[in-house]
This record gives sequence, C-alpha cells and structure tokens, in this order.
Amino acid sequence: MTLPDGFTDIPPGKLAAIATVLERRVPPRPGEFDAAARPEWHFAAVERPGLDWYVDLLSRVGSQHLWYQRLIQGPAAIAAKIGDPATVIHALTVDGRAEGIAELDFTEPDGPELVYFGVTPALVGSGAARFMMQHLLGSAFSRPIGRLWLHTNTNDHPRAMGFYRRAGFVPVRQMLELADDPRLIGLFPAETAPHLPLFPIEGAARRDDR
Repeated sequence: MTLPDGFTDIPPGKLAAIATVLERRVPPRPGEFDAAARPEWHFAAVERPGLDWYVDLLSRVGSQHLWYQRLIQGPAAIAAKIGDPATVIHALTVDGRAEGIAELDFTEPDGPELVYFGVTPALVGSGAARFMMQHLLGSAFSRPIGRLWLHTNTNDHPRAMGFYRRAGFVPVRQMLELADDPRLIGLFPAETAPHLPLFPIEGAARRDDR
C-alpha cells in the first residue's frame, strides 16, 4: 500500500512509529572502539536463559520504549524462541545482576539480526552500551557473516540512531510500524512511557480489566 504525501490519521488504540533498518557489512577494525570498561561490568553469552529471567530483563530494558514484539507472544512462544539454537543472547551483568541485553538471531546464518540491544535506564549514558557493542561486534563477526542488521524506531531512545551509526551501521530502509498499543492490552501499565501519547478506543476494555 502506498500512503499519500502529507498527514495520515492513525486510528485510536494504535501505536505508530517510523522504523529504520540499518546494517553493517564489515568486521570491526583493530582499535575502532575505545570503550571504557568498569570492573563490575561483565558481558557474555548466556547459556540456556530462563524464561522468567529473560522476560524480566527485556521488560526492564525495553518497557520505556514499549518493546512489545517479543513479550506479546506469550510464555510458550517466548520459551521456544530463546531456546532455539539460532537465538544467541548476551547479557551485561553488573555486580551479578543482568542490566543489558543483546539478542542475535542467526536464522539466516550469513545475515544475523540484532533483535534487541539496550541497557536498563540507570546505565544509559554510562558507556555500558558502547562496551557491549564493542564485544558484540567482535563476537558476531567472528563467524562467517556478510552483514549484521537491526532496526530501530522512533519510539526508541532518541540517541539510538546516532549510536548505531557511530558503531558503523548504515541506514538502508524505512518502514511505518503500526500495532495495537501494548498499554491498552495490558502488556504494560498505562503510565508506561509517558512521552508516547496514549489514545484509547472509547469503550474498549484492557486485557487485565476483563
């Protein structure tokens, strides 16, 4: 479908964002990253991540950006996905607690997707994300891949696009992303992400009100 130029109304109850696909096709160069490390930071792949652990971490990292795509799938589907050998999850732990996530999907071995990447709000601006990206790129490109790609959207952190471009990712495509607002179906409390306006459908019940 081709949208007309100009403004297009978004139906009540929907969440709209502009998603940008970015990719990186070259391994990191020696010395490309100069990410500072702290003794309490530890970044590594997680073997057999537990469902509760995963949902808790993804929620703490992504709730303020309404990361709904995985959480809306339900426990069985989430467990199947994180248990898939093609799914590789790295975590940043701080004093023994997971505070950052980097999830790779190797369903296409030559072109894995960085599905989720982020840190909890307390670590934003600390350099932790750069530290994670330095190690993640080294890990991903240690395999024979042709590209690493991801998408970010306008509901993500306002500095996300600049961060990915500084990490060597190049924008290649844009899409309009439209979905039911996850706050209206009970996935997140209504007060989550107050910087994103909430337009409920009049008379509609939230999932947790039924």
